Amino acid sequence: MPRSMIKQFLSRFPRKQSKSGDKRDSPAGASPPSSTSSTSSKSGDLPSSRITILPPGSDPGLNHLTNYVPAVKSKQNGSPVLPAYEALPSFKDVSSSERQILFIKKLNLCCVVFDFIDTTKNLKEERIKRQTLQDLADYVTSANAKFPESVIQEIIKMVSINLFRTFISLPNEYNALQAFDLEDDQPVMDPAWPHLHLVYDFFLRFIQSPETDAKVAKRYIDHSFVLKLLDLFDSEDSREREYLKTILHRIYGKFMVHRPFIRKSINNIFYQFIFETEKHNGIAELLEVLGSVINGFALPLKEEHKLFLVRALIPLHKPKCMGMYHQQLLYCITQFIDKDCKLADIVIRGLLKFWPVTNSSKEVMFLGELEEVLDATQPAEFQRCMVPLFHQVARCLSSSHFQVAERSLFLWNNDHIENLIKQNDKVLLPIIFPLLERNAKCHWNQAVQSLTLNVCEIFSDNNHELFADCLKKFEEDEVKGKEIQLKRESTWKRVEELATTKAASNEPVLIPCIIRHPV
Repeated sequence: MPRSMIKQFLSRFPRKQSKSGDKRDSPAGASPPSSTSSTSSKSGDLPSSRITILPPGSDPGLNHLTNYVPAVKSKQNGSPVLPAYEALPSFKDVSSSERQILFIKKLNLCCVVFDFIDTTKNLKEERIKRQTLQDLADYVTSANAKFPESVIQEIIKMVSINLFRTFISLPNEYNALQAFDLEDDQPVMDPAWPHLHLVYDFFLRFIQSPETDAKVAKRYIDHSFVLKLLDLFDSEDSREREYLKTILHRIYGKFMVHRPFIRKSINNIFYQFIFETEKHNGIAELLEVLGSVINGFALPLKEEHKLFLVRALIPLHKPKCMGMYHQQLLYCITQFIDKDCKLADIVIRGLLKFWPVTNSSKEVMFLGELEEVLDATQPAEFQRCMVPLFHQVARCLSSSHFQVAERSLFLWNNDHIENLIKQNDKVLLPIIFPLLERNAKCHWNQAVQSLTLNVCEIFSDNNHELFADCLKKFEEDEVKGKEIQLKRESTWKRVEELATTKAASNEPVLIPCIIRHPV
């Protein structure tokens, strides 16, 4: 075939454009290529930690805004280049009929996620996104009509893309070192917070808006969404946890259908924290939410709520880091006792079960909580648990750590607790009297001695005869104890003498049977 005919035949086929030609000919706002395009085969070259771009959906209206949709550009010098990321028009610059479409366009524009660790890149684009998020928040606040389902879907999509992420956990070796570094108390600040807090603020306004229909929104703020939101409570940035606390509380109030699921999911977080990891950053914030929830429980309390107290709240006294959330935990427990005073016995026995043995600072917290609980305890419930309780109080009175002994003596400064003890002094005074006497005579701390004398004076004034009987019995026991000690020392002295006389002959020493009487 002649060469001219071959050229004529090939000329009928459309000519394939080069990559550079594509970029020259296509407009700056062209939509990103699909997964079947030639550029998708090189998408693996783009580092995922830098920029994640999700293409916004195409809408039939507002065609003059399509030039603002970002597109992925190729690399230059081995690094990705962000395409033209231009600000969209303001809501006041378009007609009212176009504002909803513009709202969706702005939501799609905010689906671009930047890497905020590198503060030298994408400064202009980050500024545009922050302004766009602020415009979205203002639009939601000023909305005067119900949000349609399509808009709600786009809102949840944008919020999910920006907020739901996996936190990087540090290696166990680093966590072990941090546990011993007491000076490392600097709060963790997320570098993306200038962007994240705008997303949180926008979402909070959307939840609080009267134009948000809960019946429609619950299709997208579903169980899966709630679980991912709860996962964010493990953030190390306290500012993020504060926003999450408020948002979860609003969701609990607005979406009644999700309430049992939210409580169950929080329970599961507590179980994992108590019995598996003992590491979670958001326990205090979750307890704050539950404090408001418990305050709203109807009476009589459901069995489900009582089980939550026994299985989740009381075991939260077990972890070593209880001090990080103790105030919130105490509030939740006292709310239960205020709702049902019969639960005081269960709470006190739970405290005794998890009472610390070697952690003095934690023991001081337990004593403080015990005072709060006893202050709300009625006499009938107190009598059920007072014997094991005051055996523990006696151990605290005899503690060599002056703060533990001092804090246990502070119980008598509470008038309600003092009255409960006075009403049952015939049972309680014999339990603690020996410890009070020893503290008053030989405790090394002067403040503990002074407080002990005050407590002894309270008992003596209330029932002098009982106090005198306890003192007499204590003195008799002391004499018996000294006699037993002398016998023990005499026995050991005889053993040493026998051992000395028979050491030269290497004969075994026979020790007579010693009958020891209980002290």
